[in-house]
Amino acid sequence: MDPRTLSKTDENVSPSLAPTTQDEGIPNKPATFWHRAYRSMGFQKGYNFSLFIIFAGAIVGFSLARLSYLNISGSASSSYANGTAPGEWYWYSRGIYRIGITIHLATILPAGLLMVWQFIPIIRHKFLIFHRINGYLVVTLVIISNVGALMIARRAFGGSLETQAGVGVLAIISTSSIALAYYNIKRLQIDQHRAWMLRAMFYLGTIVTLRLIMILSALISSKASYYDTSMTCGELLSILDTNEKVNSFYPQCGQPGSTADTRAIVQAKFGTQPEQIGASLRLSFGMAMWLALFLHAVGVEIYLHLTPRESNRLRQVSYEKQMEKGLSPAGSAGLTSDRWGDAEPWKPMKEVTEA
Repeated sequence: MDPRTLSKTDENVSPSLAPTTQDEGIPNKPATFWHRAYRSMGFQKGYNFSLFIIFAGAIVGFSLARLSYLNISGSASSSYANGTAPGEWYWYSRGIYRIGITIHLATILPAGLLMVWQFIPIIRHKFLIFHRINGYLVVTLVIISNVGALMIARRAFGGSLETQAGVGVLAIISTSSIALAYYNIKRLQIDQHRAWMLRAMFYLGTIVTLRLIMILSALISSKASYYDTSMTCGELLSILDTNEKVNSFYPQCGQPGSTADTRAIVQAKFGTQPEQIGASLRLSFGMAMWLALFLHAVGVEIYLHLTPRESNRLRQVSYEKQMEKGLSPAGSAGLTSDRWGDAEPWKPMKEVTEA
C-alpha cells in the first residue's frame, strides 16, 4: 500500500470515555484495556482489530512454524526433508522440483511475516516509508513464490489434476489481484487498492485453511477402509527405506520388470504406517485446496460488502488526491464500476450535499 494514498481527511484517533459498570460507574478495566489496545494501533472499530488478530495471527503463526523448512535438505527433524508429508521429498530432492520448492519456501515464508504489517493503520499513518518499502517487498516475494509454486505443482501431494488446477488458479488470482491493486494505487484510486490488496492477502491465506481441512479430511476418511490412492515404487522406497519392506507390503514393486515408476495401490489411512499417512494427505489435498479457496474468496467479498463506509471514505480521499494530481475523472480515475461498468456516476460528498 502506498503512503501517498494517505489524506488529511483521515479520521483522527480521538479519546473516548472509558466503559463503566451500570451500577457504580466504575471503569470496566478489561473493556478499557481492549479499547486502548486497538486504538493505540490505529483501529477505529474493535471488530476490525479482532479480525486482524485472528487472520494475521494465523498467517504469522503458520509462517513461524514453517521457518525451519528453510533448512530444505538438512538432517534435523524440523527440516523440510524430514518434516514434509511422506513421499513428498522423493520428488523435491532433485531437479527442477528442488529448485521450485526452494524458491517457494524462501519467498512465501518471509512474505507471510511481512504482509501483516501492511494492515496496521498506525504504521500507514506514522511510518509511511516503511509501509511503502515493505509493500513493494511483499509484492515481489509473493510473485516469485507463485513461480516456485507453479514449478512444483506437478508433484505437490501427488500432482493430481485438481491439485495442479488449484495451484494454478491460486497463483493467477493472487497475482492478478496484486496487479490490479498496483494499477489502482498508481491512479490514486485508494478504495480499489484496498479492496484488491485485501483480496490478494485473503487468497494467499488459503494455504493455512487448506492445511486444517486436509488434516480433518484425512482423519475422517481414515475411518473408512475403501479410500486409497497410488504411489510409485520409488516413493514407497523413499518412505520405507528398504526394498525388503517395500516388497513385503507391495509385492508388485518386486515383480520382474518393475521400476521406480511402477505404481502400487496404498490405503489412505491416517495411522501408523507412514506411506498410508502420506496417501491420506495426498487424497485430501486437492479437495481441501478448492474448499479453502472458496471459503476465502466468499469471505473477503462478504467483508468488503460489510464495510461500505470505509470504502466510501477512501473514495472521497481518492477524489481529493486525483484532483490535486489532475487525474480524470476525479474520483473514478482507477478501475471503478461507474467508469468501466454500468453503475451510476459517482459524485463527491460535496456535490451530493448540494444536490
